[in-house]
Amino acid sequence: MKLKHIYLLLAILGICYTWYYNIQYFNTVENANLIGFFQDAQQNFAGKSFGADLTVVCFTFFAFMIPESLRLKVKFWWVLIPLTFLIAVAFTFPLFLYMRENSLEKLKLKS
Repeated sequence: MKLKHIYLLLAILGICYTWYYNIQYFNTVENANLIGFFQDAQQNFAGKSFGADLTVVCFTFFAFMIPESLRLKVKFWWVLIPLTFLIAVAFTFPLFLYMRENSLEKLKLKS
């Protein structure tokens, strides 16, 4: 199995795993909305720790993704920025790695 296929599987896992719990949250909370979701995520130090961790991961991901996408001419890389916040970095980071591998393969074919 190629590495790019592992990245694609991880992207699928990332969207399914995170959104399973997001759906559980929205199905169990009265008057569920996005603001309430973020407020509930900040209710204790454990949630704040996860939030801080994800913030640094997102900034690191963007710091890597943007110049790498421009260097390799990855198509539609910019779509991953809003998707990171709308879906999950657990989805967009492996999806970017899949897109990056595709670009690297195309560059090898041209050489």
